[in-house]
Amino acid sequence: MLLTIAAVMGVAPCLAVAAVASIEPLLQGPAPYSLLVTECDRQAAHPEDPDKVAPGRERPDLDLEAAIAACRADLQKDPANPRLLYQLARVLTYSGRIEEALPPLEQAVRLRYRQAIFVAGYIYLDGTLKAPKDPCRAGELIRESALRGRMAGEIGFPAWVLEGRFKACAVKQDRAEMIGFLESARARKPGYYPGLLIDTLLRELNTP
Repeated sequence: MLLTIAAVMGVAPCLAVAAVASIEPLLQGPAPYSLLVTECDRQAAHPEDPDKVAPGRERPDLDLEAAIAACRADLQKDPANPRLLYQLARVLTYSGRIEEALPPLEQAVRLRYRQAIFVAGYIYLDGTLKAPKDPCRAGELIRESALRGRMAGEIGFPAWVLEGRFKACAVKQDRAEMIGFLESARARKPGYYPGLLIDTLLRELNTP
């Protein structure tokens, strides 16, 4: 199922209603940082980042060195902007500079930027792109991204729980909450293939 999850996410009745209600307090409100479009946004935004302020570029379309320079320059003017920190981490990671990428990524996580929270969890799950492997921290991060309304987390967390990836971890793995994540993702009409995965995961979670 892991390959299916990765492909779908690009990187997973009354109980569901209750679980969705418990998610609401963590959904992002007005951003406490600048939303002005910068050159870093134009060069390095991720197309699936729900909080991007520019259209975003797929990996093959990135000019990595130009993007790194733009993000470093914009962070000089706005050093605590989590969106810019995440975008710098993104292009550094794609450049094979994971050791340089982790500090801005972790800073964006500390500032609760939900795309950074999901991506950090995703790379720590298996040590992707030479990141340190830490499945239990990954589970906490991916679940938090789901609580904050990041669709990749809403789908990915239940999928990886069902695969047993967090079996040895303390992260909460509540069936009703996971159904709520999936119902929340489905309500946003995610497309054909993500929808199929959501339906498959819901069937598994609803099977006694």
